[in-house]
Amino acid sequence: MHRKKTMIWGVAILASVSAAVATAQHRFRYHDETETRPINLVPATVDPGTNQSEIKETASKLRLTGNGIPDHLVGQFPNRGNPHSISTQNVKLNIPANPKSTGSRTPLQMGWNFGVSLTGVTFDPLAAEFWHGDQRSGWSYNALGGAIALGLDANYAHVQPTGKYHYHGVPTGLIELHDWSPVKHSPLIGYAADGYPIYAMTGVIDGQVIQMTSSYRLKSGNRPGGNQPDGRYDGTFNEDYAYVQGSGTLDQCNGAFTVSAEYPSGTYAYFLTEDYPVIPRCFAGTPDKSFRFGRQ
Repeated sequence: MHRKKTMIWGVAILASVSAAVATAQHRFRYHDETETRPINLVPATVDPGTNQSEIKETASKLRLTGNGIPDHLVGQFPNRGNPHSISTQNVKLNIPANPKSTGSRTPLQMGWNFGVSLTGVTFDPLAAEFWHGDQRSGWSYNALGGAIALGLDANYAHVQPTGKYHYHGVPTGLIELHDWSPVKHSPLIGYAADGYPIYAMTGVIDGQVIQMTSSYRLKSGNRPGGNQPDGRYDGTFNEDYAYVQGSGTLDQCNGAFTVSAEYPSGTYAYFLTEDYPVIPRCFAGTPDKSFRFGRQ
């Protein structure tokens, strides 16, 4: 009988420990900042190591594998805003080879990468930082708003606790290596989780090279206050912005139809932009589940 009670208490303690660990994994840092600040980018002067990446194509998908190490210089990690070190990753992503629009928009959810560069570094625009540390508040901090120090380097990238280096903005070092120029169509820099290509800032519309611009605008006035953030809508939070159809060249997902060297007959594509959201926040197609990485 004593042995049975011991076993029962052991199971109960194990369950309590498991619950505590699960709770800790889902706890976010407390923040009450409500104003944007300049971002102090860490200079990209460090060689992160050797990039290993490969893309194999089948009839239905592109299979991208790699070690997650970029092929350009990065900032110093750890740094004051980011305590983590870059480490190799086991990147295995399936990219739909024949993407199709669903006719609706699928929002990018926390725990998903939006896309991946050709060299195997992911685009992950969402920061796991919320008003009062509560995801249920409905107020998520804009990673490029500067209110929360994230230790971003000159590629607008930093490192997760897992050692995963990832982009929150336009990856300067990456596009320079691909010979990006403002007077020609952007080179292909990656693929979104739904299979559509990702370009940076310039595209061809009606035969003309143009700067691709976001259709998101800051809301006017002030935030609600009370048990929600106060202050004016200034870009501190993602919720400070609203999509205004036709105010830019791109749609709600920062996408447009373009003609490029890779797609001479034209294709729907996503564009990184200088202004918010910079990296798209929704999908026109169906994202592959391999791009889901869980809450980190």
